[in-house]
Amino acid sequence: MNKPTLYTCLSPALLHLYDVRDCVVVVIDILRATSTISTALYNGAKAIIPVDSVEKCIRLGREMECITAGERDGKVAEGLQYGNSSFEYPREFIEGKTLVLTTTNGTKLLHMALAKGATEIITGSFLNLSAVCDHLLSQNKNVVLACAGWKDKVNLEDTLFAGAVAARVKEQFTVNCDATQVAETLYGVAADDLFGFMKAKDASHYHRLIGFGLERDIRHCLTPDLANVLPYYVNERLVIR
Repeated sequence: MNKPTLYTCLSPALLHLYDVRDCVVVVIDILRATSTISTALYNGAKAIIPVDSVEKCIRLGREMECITAGERDGKVAEGLQYGNSSFEYPREFIEGKTLVLTTTNGTKLLHMALAKGATEIITGSFLNLSAVCDHLLSQNKNVVLACAGWKDKVNLEDTLFAGAVAARVKEQFTVNCDATQVAETLYGVAADDLFGFMKAKDASHYHRLIGFGLERDIRHCLTPDLANVLPYYVNERLVIR
């Protein structure tokens, strides 16, 4: 039996090079959209509606009477109630509620994948690494690991996560993809201390968030399986599979 294929797309600007139809697209935005999505759903959020503009976020929040959240350039976007930090969504606040979320990179990439014909989208973060890998191993479908990066530039943390997934699942896939090899090699170097690696390399997003005093966020987002659920996109929203 032929094995399914696994590809890694290191930037949204490269997504046009990949066929995302009839495969599982894993949207990856470690700092911080997909980490926040995992956390909010793990803590009992009813659903998360990812949108690609602040205006739509505000409008839906008003129409549906739900929480609006998101960021632009790492800070809470003007007109929204909450930001893009996992720590803003403890169980006592988010349980049973719907969150409309817009972010600089992650939610934008999800909508790009939809526009290209993606039929199955999940979101991946270190916080739900095992759930993502278990799902990919159970489906026997082609996979595209889609990194949100930062404004179309490649970033370290999303690449590291793609490498972590590849390291765990590659035996059941055909991997003829240099981007995947790069990601897995990088993860092999960094795996023992992801935060230390990001710091030592002065990763751009590390640098940006440290500047906002968000070291705790970074450390949290690099910790495996703290919110081990599978966010699955269906009916214009992310819910637990």
